[in-house]
Amino acid sequence: MENKERDLVKALTKTELDTIRKFYGAFNRKNTAILDEICMPDWKDIPLAPGQADGPKGLQDIMSYLFEACPDIEVEIHEILGTHERAAVRASMKFTHVNEIMGIPPTHQQVSVSLHEFHHLKDGKLTHTWHLEDWFGLLTSGKPKDIT
Repeated sequence: MENKERDLVKALTKTELDTIRKFYGAFNRKNTAILDEICMPDWKDIPLAPGQADGPKGLQDIMSYLFEACPDIEVEIHEILGTHERAAVRASMKFTHVNEIMGIPPTHQQVSVSLHEFHHLKDGKLTHTWHLEDWFGLLTSGKPKDIT
């Protein structure tokens, strides 16, 4: 049986991988304008945070808040899996909890939040992102660790 090109699963392109890396790199560079370059104007961030506007502007507002609240915030990509126009990303966001976040007073502890996200791309730009953050690390950052 001969494989025909149309039957093969296509890999993520270099452009698609670069777009995904730029998306997370925007946090490390503290540069919200990157989203205007890599997201479609009607990009969907699913689910929206309470009060978050649609499109890149909505995430840019959240990013600006996080840059103020967590000046040392960094995102590390652990792996990118996917096929052409579809990608899953496992990453983590780390910061020192020096300001109130989501009503939680500062603990001055290092916090790590796991990120699990799925992206759709078209023409090298993000069209949709479904995300799930594990904020449990923030809730436990100031609590004593009793393992007995």
